[in-house]
Amino acid sequence: MSQKLVMPEAAAPPALEVGGLTVAFEKQGRRVEVVSGVSFSIAAGRTLGVVGESGCGKTMTSLAVMGLAPANGQVSGSIRLAGQEMVGASERAWADSRGARAAMVFQEPMSALNPVMTIGRQIAEVLVRHRRLGWREAHEQAVEALASVGIPSPALRAKDYPHRLSGGMRQRAMIAIALACRPAVLVADEPTTALDVTIQAQVLDLMVEMQERLGMAIQFISHNLAVISEIADEIVVMYAGKVVEKAPADELFTSPLHPYTRGLIETLPDPQRRVARLPVIPGAVPKLDVDFRGCRFAGRCRLADDHCRAVSPELELHAADHWVACHKVDV
Repeated sequence: MSQKLVMPEAAAPPALEVGGLTVAFEKQGRRVEVVSGVSFSIAAGRTLGVVGESGCGKTMTSLAVMGLAPANGQVSGSIRLAGQEMVGASERAWADSRGARAAMVFQEPMSALNPVMTIGRQIAEVLVRHRRLGWREAHEQAVEALASVGIPSPALRAKDYPHRLSGGMRQRAMIAIALACRPAVLVADEPTTALDVTIQAQVLDLMVEMQERLGMAIQFISHNLAVISEIADEIVVMYAGKVVEKAPADELFTSPLHPYTRGLIETLPDPQRRVARLPVIPGAVPKLDVDFRGCRFAGRCRLADDHCRAVSPELELHAADHWVACHKVDV
C-alpha cells in the first residue's frame, strides 16, 4: 500500500519585511540618502525596537514603511506587508493598505489628530473607509474602540474634540484610531516622548495588551533605550541613516558590540553605578549631505583608526541572530 505524502505547511511570511530600504532626496543637484540600505523583518505578535539619536533616520524609515515619505523622496528597496510588495505600488494601493493592514501612531497626537473633528468621528471615518460600515454602526464601534483603550466614559469622549482631552488620553485615542481595523502591523513613532513617566508606562502597557489581543507586529521607534527595553523583542540600532547593530533585546543589552550601542547603554542611569555625571557620547550625528567614505560613527568613536575612516563596514552576522557593522568588534 502506498503511503500518502504529507507536504509541510508553508511558513507564513513576516507581517512586515523590509529589505535594502533607501530613501534619498535631491539637494542642490546631489543625491542625499537619509536612509541607506535598511533591512529588518517583524513576525506577527513580535515587537522590533528601532533606536538611535535624532537625525539617525528612524522616523523617515517609519514614514517610508507607511508610504508616507515626502513626495520628493526617492524610495527604493523592498517593503513587504504580509508578503505583498509595496515599493512602487500606486497611491490607491497604499491608501487601501494604510489603516487596514498597517497603521501608525505618531509622536505628537495634537499634530496628527484633526482639531475640528470629534474623536469618535475620526475613528468612525477609518471604519467607513476600510470596513464599508454605515456611519451609525461605525460610531458605535468607535465608542467600543475608545473603551478598549481604557478611556473612561467613551460615549461622552467620542463627542469631544482633541483639545478637550489630556495628553495621555489623546495618545490613547490615536491608538484607538490606529487599531480600529485590527491591522497586522502597528508602527509607533516615539509614541511616549511627550508624556510623563506614569502615562508612558500606561501607554506601553496598553500597547502590549493590544498586541496580545490582536497578535499584531509592532515597529516601535524611540531615541530612549530604557523605553525600548520595556517592549522590544529585537532591537535595531540606527546611526546616520544606516543599521549598525541588530540583535535580540536581551542579547543587545548584555553584550552590545558596536561602540555606538555601548555608548547609548552607558548613558542610561544605573543604581549600581554611582557617578557624579552620566557619560555622554561626544559630538553629534553628522549631516547626511556629505560624502561618507568610511564608518559614519568614526568621528565620534574612540576606537576609530585610518581603516575605519576609509572603509565602510558591512552589517555582518557575528553571533546567533546578532548583526553588527564595525571593524573593531573584537577590540
